[in-house]
Amino acid sequence: MEPIGMPGQGGPTSEIYRFDDIVVDTAAHTVLRAGQPQTIEPKAFAVLLVLLRRHGELVPRDELLDAVWGHRHVTPGVLTRVIAQLRHVLGDDSQHPRYIQTQHALGYRFIGLPRRDSDYPNSSEASATSVNADDEAVGETVVAVRQSVPASLKLAANEPVPPDGGREAVEDGARQLRSRASAWGLVVALGLLVALGAWWYTHQRPERPAEASIAVLPFNSLSDNKGDGYFADGLAVEMHDALAGVPGLKVIAAPTAGGGLKAKDAKALGAELGVATLLDASVRREGARVRINARLTDTNTGYTLWTHSYDRETSDVFAMQSEIANEVVQALLGVLPTGEGKDLARRLAPTTSVAAYDAYLKGRQELQERGDKADADSAINYFRGALAIDPGFARAQAGICRAEITRFEGVRDVAAFDRAQAACKRAEAMDPSLRETSLALGELHRIRGEASQAIEHYTRALEDPALRADAYIGLAQLSSAQGRNVLALDYFERARKLRPRDALIYRERGYHYYTSGDVPAAIESYKVATSLQPDDYRLWSGLGGLYLANGDSAQASAAFERSLQIRPNYSALSNLGTVKYDSGAYAEAADLYRHAVELDPSDFRLWGNIGDALAASSVDKEEAREYYRRAAQLAERYVQIRPDDAQGFAQLGWYRANLDEKDKALAMQGKAEALATERGEVAFWGAQTMAVLGDEASAREYLEKAFAEGIPTKRVGNTPVLRRLEGEVAAVSGPAPASKQ
Repeated sequence: MEPIGMPGQGGPTSEIYRFDDIVVDTAAHTVLRAGQPQTIEPKAFAVLLVLLRRHGELVPRDELLDAVWGHRHVTPGVLTRVIAQLRHVLGDDSQHPRYIQTQHALGYRFIGLPRRDSDYPNSSEASATSVNADDEAVGETVVAVRQSVPASLKLAANEPVPPDGGREAVEDGARQLRSRASAWGLVVALGLLVALGAWWYTHQRPERPAEASIAVLPFNSLSDNKGDGYFADGLAVEMHDALAGVPGLKVIAAPTAGGGLKAKDAKALGAELGVATLLDASVRREGARVRINARLTDTNTGYTLWTHSYDRETSDVFAMQSEIANEVVQALLGVLPTGEGKDLARRLAPTTSVAAYDAYLKGRQELQERGDKADADSAINYFRGALAIDPGFARAQAGICRAEITRFEGVRDVAAFDRAQAACKRAEAMDPSLRETSLALGELHRIRGEASQAIEHYTRALEDPALRADAYIGLAQLSSAQGRNVLALDYFERARKLRPRDALIYRERGYHYYTSGDVPAAIESYKVATSLQPDDYRLWSGLGGLYLANGDSAQASAAFERSLQIRPNYSALSNLGTVKYDSGAYAEAADLYRHAVELDPSDFRLWGNIGDALAASSVDKEEAREYYRRAAQLAERYVQIRPDDAQGFAQLGWYRANLDEKDKALAMQGKAEALATERGEVAFWGAQTMAVLGDEASAREYLEKAFAEGIPTKRVGNTPVLRRLEGEVAAVSGPAPASKQ
């Protein structure tokens, strides 16, 4: 066997192989097919050279692995993947091969008829083996160019030849070259074209995914029990989290099953996610047995690299997951990093009890339905069930902490914050190294506005690759609350690159746009979120709220109705009440608000909404005051926990104004303005507060600020206490801008 030097290198001499319309240049590390450059990874190029240099021979698998990877600890799966890529590059068919023949369980043989330029006495004779005259000229010219162009313009050894545009220019020059006697001047010109074309291809071509990269797709449940989907979903998420911790392996988070995911083929999905491979699986549980069919697919070719079936007792699910993970790692990295097998097994078996694990997966699925009381409470019950089975299950305890935080942020439940603090302390005591707890503690400090402590815990969470996207989201939310918009968007983008199809990221980014005054951008971000996860009722309710804030009642109503069709929820009911309120149907609005309170009485905004509807309908004013009093009590506790919520302070000031507590109202409005965030909303609430307090001059000033920050005139006109002032301000300042840029 001829030596090939270091893996992926061209070898001791420069060689050019030609067969059919394919040219393989060892010095340039390029493969041309019909004159067009093909993207090929270094390991695949090295394997191709071994096969070309020994064409006609059977090259055993072990010899290929030794020659290219330098040892025999690489599994055959990685070689299978490389051969699949080579077939794609060469346009070969594994079923009817023209170039690479597989000898099953033995090795591979190159069965084409390659010719080397060195086999001929001169380059023109070598070029006679090419398929057509144009390709002959290209081959001759490239050889001549290497000898004639200035060193500063010569191609680097690993730089590709230009694509179609560059090739056409070279071919045109080659035709001129054949028709003129003075060829060398044009050869230099052609060299410039080749070099410039190569520069264009290198800098403008689409970025190829890294060799060792994978997306773990949602696992498909085939169980007869339709409610068993959580198990397959949970296994996929756990697999992603385990693989994400493997050094040298780029892992993209599992996208949701919505948003047309099933309609995309492997190539399209690989291009969208920027990964070289996809892992998917089907899961079936029947009684005490579980069957998993797993498949690894090459996104460059669409070929299946391997597929395996595992049929075991349910108690062996941890071992099955570990085996699948080991196969993936060895197929992509060629060898399992030292000690990584044990680490994978540990990450995939966070408890010794399958029953506790099953309860944990149910709780984890419930947490994905963020922000609603029923989901958070249900998740907490499952996590508690897991702890009842395995009291040392620290990840379940951390899950309780995050569920309580989710509840607090979603519905302003101040009691949930106290429970979250207690749960996090218990999780930290159970396992101080658990980064899920670090993430939860980061959330707690962020909510309190304690930036330095939040950053410290988020930074620790970043040490776990599986938690990086969530940690970046938390850092983005923290930056947003501080008014650092550029930094917030940067963190959101980092999270999006890790989880490209995660609706949560687009939702949180949309909320950032909303709080910074760019409602149209917020709407667009929420629209992407609903396209990715069309069955999430919260996303539709949030999108409707943004339409409402932008003055589009028709679009808002449609979104709220869509949300309620998916699931009755207090947020959509409350927002529909606001649609009725804006239209002057105050009694209907009050009924919808009351219905929303029945679903969840912990959100102070609902009580304030009822007070608004009753006050506007000119019924018993004292009844309205009772609702404002309840709203103020809840809001007071909320802003103590969340001192960076500018709109929360402004709303509390509005409630105090309606209770004739002028000093407290002004103090709350002052705190809201001091935070210098959510300026449009703060000005809007400030105008209402001043109008109720009888300070019309200040109310007009706040209205001018609100208009300048993008609050629609229609929204102001729908507010009874501002209706008269709105016309006066609009007449002076002109119409409101569409958005704050």
